[in-house]
Amino acid sequence: MAAARSAGDAGALAAALVPVSGAGVEITLDDAPVRTDGSLPAGADPDDVVIHQSDVQAVVNAVWATGAEGVAVMDQRLIATSAVRCVGNTLLLQGRTYSPPFVVTAVADASAVRAQLAASPQVAVFQQAVEAYGLTFEVRERPAVTLPAYDGPLNLEYATAG
Repeated sequence: MAAARSAGDAGALAAALVPVSGAGVEITLDDAPVRTDGSLPAGADPDDVVIHQSDVQAVVNAVWATGAEGVAVMDQRLIATSAVRCVGNTLLLQGRTYSPPFVVTAVADASAVRAQLAASPQVAVFQQAVEAYGLTFEVRERPAVTLPAYDGPLNLEYATAG
């Protein structure tokens, strides 16, 4: 009985159905600040100064690659079927829409997260835009992080023939 309970508890944790706490990181991604005269940096297009889906996804993938116990974006716990999608410069996640700054929070080893972010080719591309156009990319260690349990639907939705 104890073994079954332990296996069930581990499954609930892995499925993000229970809150998780521990040391971790908080990563903020934000659009470049607007210049006082409204101009863009030299050589920049409007798309260059905003955070994109690929930027958020690169950070999330790097964090997961460290073996994080849990990851949340904008306080929404991610599960295996979560999709990080952008519409313009807004983030659509689990049926909710968010504007920048985007915050990724994880219960994970901070030094491993920093190393994986530095090693990721996708994050390196994002980092080039950060340096060239003034986007925000901040990684802060947190001694205590609590991620909520996933509270969305668990059933997969799919199309049916009409």
